[in-house]
Amino acid sequence: MANDVSMPGRRSVVMAFAALAASLPKVHAAGGLARLALWPGRPPGGGGPEGALVQDDSGAVSNVSSPTLEVFLPQKPSGAAVLVAGGGGYKRIGLIKEAYPAAYWLAAQGITAFVLTYRLPSENWNDGPVVSLQDGQRALRVMRANADRFGIDPARIGVMGFSAGGHLCGMTATRSAFRSYAAIDAVDELSARPDFAALIYPVVTVQPPFDTTNTRRSLVGETPTREASAAWSLQTHVGADCPSIFLVQADDDPIVSPQQSRILDEACRGARVMVEYHRFAVGGHGFGIGNAEASVALWPRLCRLWLTSLSVMR
Repeated sequence: MANDVSMPGRRSVVMAFAALAASLPKVHAAGGLARLALWPGRPPGGGGPEGALVQDDSGAVSNVSSPTLEVFLPQKPSGAAVLVAGGGGYKRIGLIKEAYPAAYWLAAQGITAFVLTYRLPSENWNDGPVVSLQDGQRALRVMRANADRFGIDPARIGVMGFSAGGHLCGMTATRSAFRSYAAIDAVDELSARPDFAALIYPVVTVQPPFDTTNTRRSLVGETPTREASAAWSLQTHVGADCPSIFLVQADDDPIVSPQQSRILDEACRGARVMVEYHRFAVGGHGFGIGNAEASVALWPRLCRLWLTSLSVMR
């Protein structure tokens, strides 16, 4: 992938974002949406699908030719912001069941939420599996470049991901120093490191024996090398620069082995990274914000307490 390059100063960052935002809609009233283009033109690398998003019966989308951010504005902004990524095995993105409910919940806490519709590796992008990480890193930079517009504190920007979206958010947290694409404008001078990460039933590893997920198939194929499997496994990248992590998973998850979150929990503790791991006996996979009749529905409250402990909530 591309290497780090020198970039101009803060003033040029503002100018670059102003050019990107010039054609975008004005900020809607509190509780509404604004949509931001992630890239000023075609995304890096080339290739990919054509046409509009395709939505299935569950509200999940695919055919992502133009990745975007949708902004959910709280009535009383706290200054904190969170990038939200739904799951779907990197074959589709769960917006209706996962990302949007999480964004509304975050906005209700005073947190500005940015829902990411990211490129999918299986949709013929020339850069292959790294395209999703490119979008995740670019999204965090766009959020910081847009901080003044939305009243965001650039030092209180985190990520929240579900399943494969949890893997993507985990990659942004553990590999923030990795330059996944060549800088295209001054926005790319800004940091792509999230200040905190909430990973909900995330795919953590694509290494055996936990290599049965669609995420593994989408990222490294059917017969990956050991090096490729390690490169796309979160626990291999946990280090001192990793932000605090909040983990949630149910022990009866039939899609992502609950051992995956335990692997990440152990890696964080070994690297002395702050981690809070919540196990629930029942919940399955894809519970999103949670069914009110199940104990797993407690996780948003636990997450709020965790955010308060990090001084994200003030």
